[in-house]
Amino acid sequence: MIERIVLFKLKSEYCNDAARAEIAERTRRDLGVLKGVRSVSVGVPADEPAEKSWDLSVVVRFDNLEDVDAYVVDPAHRAYVDNYMRDRIELLKAWNFRT
Repeated sequence: MIERIVLFKLKSEYCNDAARAEIAERTRRDLGVLKGVRSVSVGVPADEPAEKSWDLSVVVRFDNLEDVDAYVVDPAHRAYVDNYMRDRIELLKAWNFRT
């Protein structure tokens, strides 16, 4: 199993509970249906040090790295990133881990 872990630092106008909840719901809905995606989890900071650095975490699970590679270029994933998230984020970091 591969977990793709993505951390988002949101623009200040999206750093509130309502915006985070809306982004989390859209993320689960848009990414959870993509080919190769086993599951999607969205989290918010649990403590002050995390909150100073990041606003949301997204963990997307796949069977293998080939599914991750296809996901990254999937037109629906690109639309989510380019048309929805890009205007809401200051910074994102993404890594893949084997579990």
